[in-house]
Amino acid sequence: MKIVVAKTAGFCMGVRRAVELALDAPSQQQKPIFTYGPLIHNPQVLAMFVERGITVMEKIPPKGSGTVLVRAHGVPPETKQQLKQAGFTVIDATCPRVVKVQAIIKRFARKGFAAIIVGDQDHPEVISLQGFAGQAGHVVGSLEALQNLPVFDQAIVVAQTTQNERLYQQIKTWVGEHRAHYELFDTICDSTEKRQAEVRKLAHEVDAVVVVGGKSSGNTRRLAEIVSESEKCAYHVETETELDLKALSRVQTVGITAGASTPTWIIRHVVRAIEQMPMQTGLGWRSHLLRVQRLALLTNVYVALAAGCLSYAVMHLQHLRPSLPALSAAILYIMSMHILNHLTGRAEDSYNDPDRERFYSRHKRPLIFMALAAGAIGLVAAYRMGALAFWTLLAMSLLGLSYNLRLIPSRMWPSFHFRRIKDFPGSKTILIALAWGVVTAGLPALADAEGRWLSGTLAVALASALAFSRTAFFDILDIQGDRIVGKETIPILMGPVRALKLLKVTLAGVLILLCLSAWTGIFSHLGFPLIVVPAAFWAIIVVHERDPMFSGVQLEFLVESIFVLSGLLAFLMA
Repeated sequence: MKIVVAKTAGFCMGVRRAVELALDAPSQQQKPIFTYGPLIHNPQVLAMFVERGITVMEKIPPKGSGTVLVRAHGVPPETKQQLKQAGFTVIDATCPRVVKVQAIIKRFARKGFAAIIVGDQDHPEVISLQGFAGQAGHVVGSLEALQNLPVFDQAIVVAQTTQNERLYQQIKTWVGEHRAHYELFDTICDSTEKRQAEVRKLAHEVDAVVVVGGKSSGNTRRLAEIVSESEKCAYHVETETELDLKALSRVQTVGITAGASTPTWIIRHVVRAIEQMPMQTGLGWRSHLLRVQRLALLTNVYVALAAGCLSYAVMHLQHLRPSLPALSAAILYIMSMHILNHLTGRAEDSYNDPDRERFYSRHKRPLIFMALAAGAIGLVAAYRMGALAFWTLLAMSLLGLSYNLRLIPSRMWPSFHFRRIKDFPGSKTILIALAWGVVTAGLPALADAEGRWLSGTLAVALASALAFSRTAFFDILDIQGDRIVGKETIPILMGPVRALKLLKVTLAGVLILLCLSAWTGIFSHLGFPLIVVPAAFWAIIVVHERDPMFSGVQLEFLVESIFVLSGLLAFLMA
């Protein structure tokens, strides 16, 4: 089965801004934290807010304290005033596009214009817009309703930002022909227009479309309506548990889109559930291959193999003969480190990869044993390489085990907030990259009797840069889940767009380093064919930018395979 995910699926700008304001509120604002009405129309996000102590306020009390976030749909101006008078600190999370429509209505209302709002009468955004129009506001949900209104001397026509674009186009055409003196404004959000245009096109290219999002979300329901109008099967689901896998198993190509209030992690869950349908049927070689790939990724066996292949390649780059102890140390240490990382990172995995979270919860004890055993045997392998390699790997192991420990007591420097290594923003990404660099390239250099320090240092830099690109790319895919649990990764600190640019610069640096070092003789001639590795990673990033891919078995396997490719190239050409 072919899966096509719409580029526009998921949070729009306004929803993303509102959710981030809510996530930041507990650590920055006076508690308790409320949202006035549901912040967005997605029950899973609202349930996540409750877990973080953010509850919904339905009625304004006479007196209160704490912080209230105004929902993304906006509220009438008198509502904000009442919240402030009751004693609350008000944070306006209204979508900037909605604020723009509010400003238009407010400006013309002062001039005595009637405001005709094309939208759903009971939708929160429409209620907020009516609040700015006052008695001069009129809501219409169809062309017929507009035709039944009296003719006003002066009026404006605006649309709910998530309104059906075709309906509003019909209304604008009719107004231009019969009410030419009315002022028309294009207020449908461009994100909504693109989302609806894309789902129309998608519906003609696939056999069925899964629309992911809250059942109470107007823009999500409209996406499902558009698919139905194309006479294709539309499956509107809130989560992957509602998927009709039996019906979907009969189609060859399935499209997936989502409303503006649907978080990425839920879309990814749906994609994974459909992607893994062959595993559930248990038929054909594809299902067996998918099971093997998934198990290799869950147990970190394939990640360890990737590290071993990278170590094999960089040893050849340094003019070193690959040794079994060096390869064993790299493979076993990376396996141990990544298993422990996933064991301690189950909170974010519950959003980013629930299958992995369930796997690690179900097999916690054997995985702990596997991690500790791999780490211990890796130290034995390092000991066989020499004392310097052994003590270096031991120090790295202790550093990794102390990552979550409070190293500075609370009574010391009370104002100092960084008491664990974990508290330093972006530390995990950087430390993982350095660990890969040291264990795959540094330990063999330390064990080298001829002391090729320059080639060893450059090899560590090269391997660390590739590992940094790998880890940061996965962090970009996991950005929403990481942000929910308060994990400060580099993409969260920089933003995904800047982080992708950083990865491109890093990979360009790796490519230049390979060419120059091979040309000058610091690295072996293998440096020239190995430029395929950063080039392949660059290609994945470019494809992701043009058509965002949701992390799944195939994508994860592809990224890890880039490192396996380095070992294959070294084996064939060294």
